Amino acid sequence: MDSQTSPSSQASPSHTFQVDLRGLVDLLSHHLYSSPKVYLRELLQNAVDAVTARRAEQPGAPAEVRLYTAGGTLRVEDSGVGLTETDVHELLATIGRSSKRAEGIQEARSEFLGQFGIGLLACFVVAERIRVVSRSARTPDAAPVEWTASDDGSYTVRTLAPEARPEPGTTVHLTARAGAGEWLAPERVLALARDFGALLPYDVRVDGEAVTELPAPWDRSYPSPTGRRAALARHCHDLFGFTPLDSIELNVPLAGVRGVAYVLPSAVSPAQRATHRVHLKGMLLTERAEQLLPDWAFFVRCVLDTDSLRPTASREALYEDETLAAVREALGERIRSWLTGLAAGDPERLAAFLSVHHLGVKSLARHDPEMLRTMLPWLPFETTDGQLSLEEFARRHRVVHFTRTVEEFRQVAPIASAQGIGVVNGGYTYDSDLVQALPSVRPGTVVAELDADTVTAHLDAVDPAEELALADFLAAARATLDPLGCDVVLRAFHPLTVPALHLDDRAARHEQARADAEAQADDLWAGILGSLRGTAPRARLVLNHLNPLIRRISSLREPELIGTATESLYGQALLMAQRPLRPADSALLNRAFIGLLEWATNGEEGH
Repeated sequence: MDSQTSPSSQASPSHTFQVDLRGLVDLLSHHLYSSPKVYLRELLQNAVDAVTARRAEQPGAPAEVRLYTAGGTLRVEDSGVGLTETDVHELLATIGRSSKRAEGIQEARSEFLGQFGIGLLACFVVAERIRVVSRSARTPDAAPVEWTASDDGSYTVRTLAPEARPEPGTTVHLTARAGAGEWLAPERVLALARDFGALLPYDVRVDGEAVTELPAPWDRSYPSPTGRRAALARHCHDLFGFTPLDSIELNVPLAGVRGVAYVLPSAVSPAQRATHRVHLKGMLLTERAEQLLPDWAFFVRCVLDTDSLRPTASREALYEDETLAAVREALGERIRSWLTGLAAGDPERLAAFLSVHHLGVKSLARHDPEMLRTMLPWLPFETTDGQLSLEEFARRHRVVHFTRTVEEFRQVAPIASAQGIGVVNGGYTYDSDLVQALPSVRPGTVVAELDADTVTAHLDAVDPAEELALADFLAAARATLDPLGCDVVLRAFHPLTVPALHLDDRAARHEQARADAEAQADDLWAGILGSLRGTAPRARLVLNHLNPLIRRISSLREPELIGTATESLYGQALLMAQRPLRPADSALLNRAFIGLLEWATNGEEGH
């Protein structure tokens, strides 16, 4: 009810939210954080931030973080700014408030890892009791203070004698809750500390063993480019479990980013979301950052450190904002520059890359004009000259012909190659679209779809006198295939081993499909489909006059035998072209096979 609705209304007393700490811890462990392991990140994060805060005021102050494990307990010591008793009451016991907001630290806020002040609360995910002993560096004469909290929401605060904590800083003691002892085990703490804190700027140790490994692999000096590439490859194998095809430096100072992108050694689907490893000011933020790179950069895995990106509330992902969008664009440009550099100066490495990832790059080139211009001339395609880049293929052939289906290519490749026609197999996903885009990136290139007329025109005509002598045979052959929507022509071509060639194109196939539908439709639909009859040329069976078998068949005089032989040649040509067989085609093959068997057995009986 609005307090201004009535002047006579009495002010209601205010109340404070009652927080069930155990319920809140359950919420954190099951919904905010992906794993209990983040407790160690929070401890490291608080310790590093405390050191950063102290050094902002005392540049010469020590910068150390030490972790000690023993019997289900963990002790974390830092040489940071520390807390007074007032700070403890105000900061540690108030959920949602961060020590980074304390007076005098605000100006250094950009140097801190944490942004949300959840802090020690996350430790209750693995601990039933937390004890903090701290001494302030800002108030040297203040006594050390002890804060002890339980997961039931209760806490105590008391001051200690000066010798309890002689130097400024903070010590956090954790006692494992039932069933969570493994998270405080020495080997687990060391592994987590190295995972989260390998790039932290201060000296961090677990039971005396060093955690930090500075400088980062991409910031180290190497004796040669080859040595650098080998070292980064080892780093990739240790981190991700694979040896990369190549490494791409991701140095973007304006975006506050340093790191490396590793090129995957095996093909992946462009639809598969790549995940990357991101450190924020040295602390591992996430191993599963998905939105870090443009979608087209699916072929790399990144590891980097940044000081400009914002984490989400769980500090396990990146917050989608304008800064992330700008970083994504800058990193994408860096990877694009790497591709351009390979295309310009290292064709062998580019070929190795494309031999693995060409399908994915093709899919991107269809939608990314810059990728199209950069990569299209180098992308490999199946051609009548073998596996070639379009650049090389276009240099060899004045006209770049292509087929739209794999079957068409298989059908004409041997013949076209023998006749000197250059053909690209455009039947695979994206390929025909990309071949047609070649003139846009290689001006002057002529691209044309290969059709039956083009192939037939390149085959040698038979001497008119010889063709006239075979007129009766050709007429019988044409009559046999006419019901199937196929013409018969006679040509001379190589290779000699091919007796017949079945040629058609999309228009012919559409017309055949319409004719088949018309034949099976009722009167109404037959009339409608008949009105759609096209004028496109029909499929054709090209008989090779140079082939010995065709010469023998053409000498036959019995119409029935000519028909059986023609059907056999037609079926064999369809099979060679790897074309799907219609029911009528399958019936023809069976009929031809039986007919040849009858002819052969009758011939034997006549002997």
